[in-house]
Amino acid sequence: MLRLAGVPLFLWLVLGPEADGWALAVLMVSGVTDFLDGWLARKLDQQSALGQILDPVADRLYILAVVVGLALRDIIPWWLAASLPLRDLLLWGLVPLLRTRGYSALPVHFLGKAATFNLLYAFPLLLLGDGEGTVATLAQLFGWALALWGIGLYWWAGVLYAWQVRKLLATTEPRSSRAGGP
Repeated sequence: MLRLAGVPLFLWLVLGPEADGWALAVLMVSGVTDFLDGWLARKLDQQSALGQILDPVADRLYILAVVVGLALRDIIPWWLAASLPLRDLLLWGLVPLLRTRGYSALPVHFLGKAATFNLLYAFPLLLLGDGEGTVATLAQLFGWALALWGIGLYWWAGVLYAWQVRKLLATTEPRSSRAGGP
C-alpha cells in the first residue's frame, strides 16, 4: 500500500515543484520496498492472492506515472511514453478471452520481470540525467540504454503473453463446457 501511495506523490514532486531529488527518493523507496516485499513473502511463505495482484499493478502504475511525468517534462519523447501503456492496453484486451477459459491472468514470467527491472532502473536515471555535468551525462547514457532494452523486452514479453493466450484458447475448452475450475 505504501508503494501505491507513492505514485501520486512522485507525480506531484516531478510536475509540481520539480523536486527531482525527492522524486528519485520516492522511486528508490518504492524499488527497495518492492524487493523486500517479494523477498519476505517468499522467505516467510506468506504470499497472498491480493499481493499477487497488487504487486504488478503497483509496478505498472509506477511505470505509467514515470513515463507521463518524464514526457510532460520533455525528458523522454512521447512515442516512448505511449509505447508502454499501449502494450498494457493490448494485453488487457486479452483478459476477457482468458476468462472464457476460467483464468483471470497468466503467471508472470522471467522476461516480463527483466523488462520491468530495466524500466524501473532506466527512468530514475533519465530523471537524474536531466541536469548538467558528468553524473547527469552518465545517468542519461545508462538510462537510455536500460530504457531501450527495457522497451524491447517489455514488448517481447507482451508478444509471449499473447502467444500463451492463443495456445490456451486453442488447447482449453471454454469454461461453460468444463466441469470444475482450472
